[in-house]
Amino acid sequence: MFDFLEDYDLLGAFWTTVQLTLLSAVGSLIWGTLLAAMRVSPVPLMRGFGTAYVNIVRNIPLTVIILFASLGLSQTLSINLGADDFDSINFRLAVLGLIVYTAAFVCEALRSGINTVPVGQAEAARAIGLSFGQVLTLVVLPQAFRSSVTPLANVLIALTKNTTVAAAIGVAEAALLMKEMIENEAQLLLISAIIAVGFVILTLPTGLILGWVGKKVAVKR
Repeated sequence: MFDFLEDYDLLGAFWTTVQLTLLSAVGSLIWGTLLAAMRVSPVPLMRGFGTAYVNIVRNIPLTVIILFASLGLSQTLSINLGADDFDSINFRLAVLGLIVYTAAFVCEALRSGINTVPVGQAEAARAIGLSFGQVLTLVVLPQAFRSSVTPLANVLIALTKNTTVAAAIGVAEAALLMKEMIENEAQLLLISAIIAVGFVILTLPTGLILGWVGKKVAVKR
């Protein structure tokens, strides 16, 4: 029943999915944190940029961003992010596209966490002479991250599923393998079930673990 799987690198495809998820998660967390800082910045230009970025990017389909990274950056502008071969170029461009898109949702998750921090704490920090950057990094963000673990877990789960869009530019992850298997095998339901179970194995433990962590580190008010 499962003999046909020997002809396909199923584990390799899901490993590519895991790599896409982890690299994109780290990049989007960094960029999303910077965007959140911009959104609460006292500088109007930075605040305007952060707001515009989030509102625009969240309303653009991820497929459009991924295709632009491939067609616009690579083929038109010859920006290959230091890669030489086709597979590496598309992998890196897919990671870039996922970071650009996911960072907007990370930003909003963190901003919701920032809003849970009492205003009096920030005012007290400023009263003792701390700069905006110091207030943000020493007082606000540590508490905001603790309050945002559960929303960030939801973003990570969505990111894991969104990696399937990378198949649109030929990245050899699980969705592309599924397409190839369906084209070559007459077992649509079985193949779909196998890929679906693979994603459940990736996302379900993530949600459970981070949900538990979120309860443990939540700031008690």
